[in-house]
Amino acid sequence: MTAHIIAACRSAVVPRGGAFSALSLDTLGAPVLRAALLQAGITPDQVDEVILSNAIGGGGNPARLVSLAAGLPDHVAGLSIDRQCAGGLDALLLAKALVESGAAQVVVAGGVESYSRRPQRLRTFANGRPPQPYDQPPFTPWPDRDPDMAEAADKFSETLDISRAAQDDWAIRSHEKALAATPYDGEILSLEGQDRDPFARLLFPALAARAKVVCGTITAANMAVAADGAAFCVVVSEQIYRQLGSKGIALLGGATRGHAPDMPALAPVAAIDAALKTTGMRICDITNAEVMEAFAVQAIACVQGAGLNPAFVNTGGGALARGHPIGASGTINAVRLYHTLMAENGTGLAAIAAAGGIATALILTA
Repeated sequence: MTAHIIAACRSAVVPRGGAFSALSLDTLGAPVLRAALLQAGITPDQVDEVILSNAIGGGGNPARLVSLAAGLPDHVAGLSIDRQCAGGLDALLLAKALVESGAAQVVVAGGVESYSRRPQRLRTFANGRPPQPYDQPPFTPWPDRDPDMAEAADKFSETLDISRAAQDDWAIRSHEKALAATPYDGEILSLEGQDRDPFARLLFPALAARAKVVCGTITAANMAVAADGAAFCVVVSEQIYRQLGSKGIALLGGATRGHAPDMPALAPVAAIDAALKTTGMRICDITNAEVMEAFAVQAIACVQGAGLNPAFVNTGGGALARGHPIGASGTINAVRLYHTLMAENGTGLAAIAAAGGIATALILTA
């Protein structure tokens, strides 16, 4: 039995403080979920479960919140997951497991993230010191192996001898491809007047060279900006797929793998290798890939380490030209991959790294 994606929809990706800044998680996610169901020809009462990735919200099971706001019936309990950046792909792999086990027939899986509306987090102390705000939670129990993400990326660039110029060039190409691309019909639901990703721009070498340095070779030009966004895929069983006579994409499989927590950029290579082995595919079978660009250096290392053909990677631009709504980013890549394969056929790969030294990869085929 094979799980199929029969619809995929996302919002535009908007940098924090932009057009989506007033939207709560439910007002951002619910319209996209409804649009995915409409695209699939699935009624709300047919949905068995919603799996939603969210990394920086306030907890409280946002999957349930978005499900109710979208008008799904009360029996849809909603399952929220947090594997940071990898969660948006993990939601799809969990959906696949549910439908292939027979536990569900229709699962809506995706991610929603609002950097603009994220709650402030406070760290408390045993000695009674006043609580202290923080942005990055601990991802390992060892502070010396839990670096800031930009610091880890810079260390990685030094280890693999990937220069700032190479990183800037990757970022420039990402923006060029995004500006040249036209979203597929049904890919982006217009919200707040946003019907395409607004961040993409002409990024010249001189402009990249003047970008603010974040850490070493890592700059504001070659790392993705924090953003708001939502994305959902409708995953159904073989039985529902045949009943509907749907056109769709087979969700062949995937894998999540861990790596050294202080070198997270290497984790996608292991995840891609495991996903290929799980599905019986080879890297030469991949005709299109959506590789996360949280940092240009991470994307470069992933492409080189996995042996991907760069001409097939992020053909419509990547996160450097869109932004990074953490928990939604993996599903956004899957939505883009779905529409590309629906238009062009072939076999596609989506891969993403996450803090703490983990990564997820999945493979779709038309």
